[in-house]
Amino acid sequence: MGVDVKEFKKSIREKIWKLLEEKGVARFPKPVHGRIPNFVGAEEAANKLFKLSMWRKAELVKVNPDSPQKPVRFRALVEGKLLLMPTPRIREGFLILNPRDIPYSRFSQASTIRGAFIYGRKLGLKDLMSIKDVDLIVIGSVAVDVYGTRIGKGGGYAELEYAILREIGKVTEDTPIVTTVHDLQVLNNELPREKHDVPVDIIVTPTRIIRTIKPRPKPQGIYWDLLGEDKLESIPILKELLRLKQLRR
Repeated sequence: MGVDVKEFKKSIREKIWKLLEEKGVARFPKPVHGRIPNFVGAEEAANKLFKLSMWRKAELVKVNPDSPQKPVRFRALVEGKLLLMPTPRIREGFLILNPRDIPYSRFSQASTIRGAFIYGRKLGLKDLMSIKDVDLIVIGSVAVDVYGTRIGKGGGYAELEYAILREIGKVTEDTPIVTTVHDLQVLNNELPREKHDVPVDIIVTPTRIIRTIKPRPKPQGIYWDLLGEDKLESIPILKELLRLKQLRR
């Protein structure tokens, strides 16, 4: 009998959440179960990321809205980069934050999801298609292996965010994807990878920068056959994109 990939991923999530709590490296918000876990050393991991040339060159970065990546979002604004953030569950599309439109004293607030709604501009599909290409994606993880396979919270939203951007040409196979995690979240054993899973090119921890062994290929867009009706109904930007595809046929 084959391994049920989704059940296996679930068991890995549970193991990592428990491990972070037991080792005392899980940080607010707690409990970390059900979340992209915040961790002791998130700032140190972010600082390692900032030394990479791909970060220095990036003009527009897409960063997930979870707590451990807040230092990344804040630094993007400080450095004058455009910041693209998905709204929770992509229900309201994406937000773009331009630091030139935000008072410096509000950068910290703007780098939270609540603040991003205040200081960012909401992007539907048409608006998203008009922005410049994404130069770098920074993504949160529950677990990641040294081969580049990542496990998130289990909702599949990070995969959908990537797939939407790939469908409209804002990211390509060569757009680098980095995850910042605690060392305890990095696994040496290869995890199973489903075709819609978004792999990472680089893992950054508080102590290491790991260039993954075989992170590609990346999903080439949305796998419509894998989408449940609930996702289409709850994410307007997906319905818009599907309608656009049907019109172009």
